[in-house]
This record gives sequence, C-alpha cells and structure tokens, in this order.
Amino acid sequence: MLLMIVKGAKDYDDIRTYNGTTYKTFKEACGARGLLKDDKEWYDTFNEAANWATASQLRYLFFIMLVFCNLQDEHNFFNHNWNKMVDDIECYLVKKYHPIVYHPKDTELQDLLLQELEDIFSKNGINIYNYNLPRKNMQYKSDKNNSLIQEELNYDCNKLEEEVNILFRQLNNDQRNAFHEIINSVFNKQPNIFFIIGHGGTGKTFLWNTIITYLRAQKKIVLTVASSGVASLLLPNGRTAHSRFRIPIDVDELSMCDIKRGTKLADLIAITDLIIWDEALMTNKQCFEALDRSLRDILSEKEETLQNIPFGGKVMVLGGDPKQILPVIQNATKAQIINASIFRSYLWRHTKKLYLHENMRLRRLHINSSEYKEIQDFNNWILSIGNGNCQTTTLSVNDDNTDCHLVQIPDDLLVKTTGNKIEALVHATFPDFISNYTNPEYVQNRAILATTNEIVDEINDYMLQLLPTVEREYYSADSISKCTDTCNDANILYPIEYLNSLNANNFPAHKLKLKIGVPIMLLRNLNQSLGLCNGTRLIVINLGNNVIEAIIITGTHIGNKVYIRRINLTTQGSRWPFVLCRRQFPIKVCYSMTINKSQGQTLLNVGIYLRKPVFTHGQLYVALSRVKDRKGLKILIENEDGTCGDKTNNIVYKEILDIV
Repeated sequence: MLLMIVKGAKDYDDIRTYNGTTYKTFKEACGARGLLKDDKEWYDTFNEAANWATASQLRYLFFIMLVFCNLQDEHNFFNHNWNKMVDDIECYLVKKYHPIVYHPKDTELQDLLLQELEDIFSKNGINIYNYNLPRKNMQYKSDKNNSLIQEELNYDCNKLEEEVNILFRQLNNDQRNAFHEIINSVFNKQPNIFFIIGHGGTGKTFLWNTIITYLRAQKKIVLTVASSGVASLLLPNGRTAHSRFRIPIDVDELSMCDIKRGTKLADLIAITDLIIWDEALMTNKQCFEALDRSLRDILSEKEETLQNIPFGGKVMVLGGDPKQILPVIQNATKAQIINASIFRSYLWRHTKKLYLHENMRLRRLHINSSEYKEIQDFNNWILSIGNGNCQTTTLSVNDDNTDCHLVQIPDDLLVKTTGNKIEALVHATFPDFISNYTNPEYVQNRAILATTNEIVDEINDYMLQLLPTVEREYYSADSISKCTDTCNDANILYPIEYLNSLNANNFPAHKLKLKIGVPIMLLRNLNQSLGLCNGTRLIVINLGNNVIEAIIITGTHIGNKVYIRRINLTTQGSRWPFVLCRRQFPIKVCYSMTINKSQGQTLLNVGIYLRKPVFTHGQLYVALSRVKDRKGLKILIENEDGTCGDKTNNIVYKEILDIV
C-alpha cells in the first residue's frame, strides 16, 4: 500500500516516514496516512480538530463521526473526548451562578452535554439512543417539550411581521394570487396540493420566503424541503425531503417513510400547517407517494377520514420548472424517465396548478432602457431553448424517440480557440484568477459546467495546478463490503490497487488533491442544520492530517466555519459484482461541476464546456439559465474532430411541457 503512494523513497525508512515521523512498522505508517480502518484514526482526528475548533463545533463533529464513521466503541470514544466539548457549557454555568464561585461537577457537565448532543441528533432526524452512549444520570430535568416543534416556533414574530410587509409589497400579480390562495387554504384548513410552475427568474423562491415569513409571524408551522441539498439551502430552515421525512433511498410502490407514531417528528408533522417542497420535478414520483401513504397513516390515528385524503389533509405546495431536468434514472429510456415524474403519479390529478410568468429581474429596470431589452431578449432566448422552439438547423430523433434539436449559439456567447480549450474557457470564466483566487466572493460567483464527471475532473485538475499554494494528497482506505452476495475469493479477485482505481458518480476519488484556497463541494448530507448538504460549496482554509477546515460559501449559512473529516461511504456500480467501501473525505474540488449538480444555483459568471453534448431533457436549458444576464455566460462547443463549433444538441420532452 505504501509503495503505491510514497514517492522517491530510497530505503525502508523513507517508506515508513510520514510528515517527518519515521514509524516502526509499515502498518503504523499506513495507519498514520489513514489507509487502515481502525478507531485510532478517529481519536487522532478529534484531537487534531480540538486544536482549532470551539466546543460547539466539536459537538457537531462528534455527531458526524458517530453517524458516518462506524466507530467500534462509541462509549469509550465519548468518555475519552467529552471534556473537550463542554468549555462553553462550563462557562455558562459559572456565569449563571455568579457571584457565587461555582464549580460544576463532571456528572452535571456530561448531562448537559448529552442534552446538547440529543438536540443535534434530533434536528437531523436521528435518535441518539441508537448509539452506545452514556445516559443522563443526575436529577437534570430536560425540557419535556418537543425540540423539533420548538425549533419551528422559535422566531421573533415582530421582526417577521416587519419583513413580510416589505416582501409582500414586492410581489407581482401572479405571486399575489398564489400567495392568497395558499394562505386562505392554510387558515381555512382546506386540504390542497398546489403546484407552482415558473421558469428561472419568476420569483418562486421569493414567493416561498414571503409565505413562510407571513405564516411564521402568525405562529404557524411551515416545513420547508427541497429535492436537492443546494435548493434546500435557499429555504429558511430548509432540509432535503429525504432527510426531513426519512424517505427511503430505494423506493417502490409500497414504500413508507421511517416516521413512527408518537415520535417527535410525527408530532411535529401532526401540527404542521403547510409543507413547501421546492424543485419537486427532480424527485421520483414514488417518493411523493411514500410520503402520502405515511402522512395518511400517521394523521388518521386521530381522525379516520384523513386516511382517504391526499397527504392526510395537509396543505402541500410543490414548485418546479417542467423545462428543467427530470428525475435521474441510470440508463433509463425517455418513457421510463417521464413515467417516474410526478406527472404520472395518482397524486397529480389532485393538484391545482398556479403559474408565474413575469420575470422579476426586469421589474427594477425602465421598460425603454437598453438593459431591459437586453435582459428580456436573453430571457426569451433561454425560454425558447427550454420549450424546444429555438430556431434549428437540423432535427434528429434518436433511438429512444427523444426530440433532439441542433441549435445555433450566438457568436458573442462562444469561446473559440485553436489551442488548449480548457485554458481558454478558464480564462473567460475566471479572469485574473491568480490575483483573485483567495477572494471568496470571486470564487463563489463562478463555475464551469460540463456534461460528465470525467470532463469536470479534468477541468478541476487543471485549475488546481494554477494555484501557487502547497498541495496535499489524501488517500482513501478501500475494501469490499462483507455482504452475503460477495464471493469468498473477492479479496483475491479484486486487489486493493484495483479498488483504488474505481470511481462512481457523486463519490470521492481515491487520491484527493487539495490546496488552501480551493473551493470544494460536499458529496453527502452531513448536517443540514449547519448547512452541510450534498452540493454545499465551501472554501478550504486549513488542511490537517485528518481534518479539513473550511468556510461555507453557499446557502443561508454563508461564512460559517466547519470541520470535515473522512467518513465511510459505500457504493454499488452497475458493473461491479460487489459493494465498494471507501473511507475518504466526502468532497471534491468544484471550480467545475456537472450541469445536473448546478441545478438550483444562480451564479454571475458561468462557462459551459460541451465536449460531449447534453443527453437528457432540460440539461442545456438548466446550464444556460444559471446566470442572470448574457454578459456572464460563455460557451465552448467542441466538435468530434476537435475544432470549436457553434451548434449543439438540445433535448426537450414535449410530452412534459404539454402536461402543464
């Protein structure tokens, strides 16, 4: 294992040396590099993080390690580290009893710490008692109220009323009509499923915020979820739908959410007044149906008639743009993708469609100004791409019967070069990169989009080389899951070096190269209450042996400092006869990202690299609509012969657009 990664070794001592320390055995050297699976790595990680992090940050790190790292002895890990997580709790108690000189006992500190940890677990939908941790043992009276309910009611109503007065005055006619219909349904307790349909710029998120602010000012409970982690970060107290409602990852027509009657989550849902689900079209219809069955079951406990009403009588508001990407199903046909959408669900006939047409970005401009006309023309062109109405030079239909048009891209948006294409696109998207790479705002507002992960990784590697800072490499520990389906000779048939070479979508690489100042993207939902979702973008500010310190640059938690460590991940490739287990940081460099991953984000400057054309409904539309104006968009199209072109594929499923 060491011979595959140690460079320039001249003797055995060099092979056993890491970060200036020469270890006695090769196994110890492997352990120091994080190439082995044992609890020592977790202890080293926590000790290292304790040098940087506050007690509160360490509690969140402790939560992540318990949930994702498969600790062998959770109880011993707690006993060894609990005193590092109570500094602020001890200060609170000392101040509370001042001027009396108070010295808290260890049992009291532990009880208060366990209460804090229980709240963190509860906010993320996990029961702390599923883990082997000590129980509270003194006469500490915890709050008997439901912490999930308290979290949804813990708002300054006066401040919210002031905010909603400002927001409401900015609504256009379409938004006001939708606002009144939804609010009336909530206050009259009328079961309804609303579907808000609007393209980018029509103010769906603005409408959500106005509705949420108004209802919370009235002490109403609104649960906000989204289909993707990125979209959930734009909602107040947002979560992914799978996390909030515990929807199974693998769903079928009989699936139910893991919500048991009498639990805190079930009690919260029972008194919820409104559920908002953004980016709903990205989600498989079976997820909605699983939630529908679960809510009917939970809520019918108190009133049997709710068993026959969609979502148990709750007011549901779904939002989306039918021109955007539909549920992603590997190797699926057009018919299978359409059939997986909510339009083919039995719930669709119960929905009431509300439309948003007006582009909010034009309201602040004078109708006769040149800027108004420029934005309007750009918006109309993007809509013509999304609707499949853009003028085409060629029309072809592939074997999957997908409408695929060849569209002409205007010259002012194109990047053309006879040299290095990635270099040219990077220069157009990230001008003066070396002078600005440490500026969070500069990095936050730019990205290069591509169709496949292979191209994305190539762009990220190129940009990483441009940074003048020192590079660090982090290697994963890979193994094959000991499941019953794996053959007995798996370790012989699939050696470690082969496992190291494997890559999968939304999965970290075996060799992760990082530098201080580089933007990274999370690949897993680690702690949504902190904004750590699949798709969250961050900037690295410190690189430790076992911990990465980073600052969030997207969503509602911008500026927060967080600590990321290796976790255990598993994946099953369609061509692999085994389950791959990889212990690695759940991140990847994100100067560039796939078009699918960018959905839900708005940027100032976007470069689109179409070495390979789009391959499913809405991809080109999503890529083009990530920017607010024409000046921030640059496109490089690579033809099959390697030259730069001006035409590319656009795929639109007209059947979807006809439904809405």
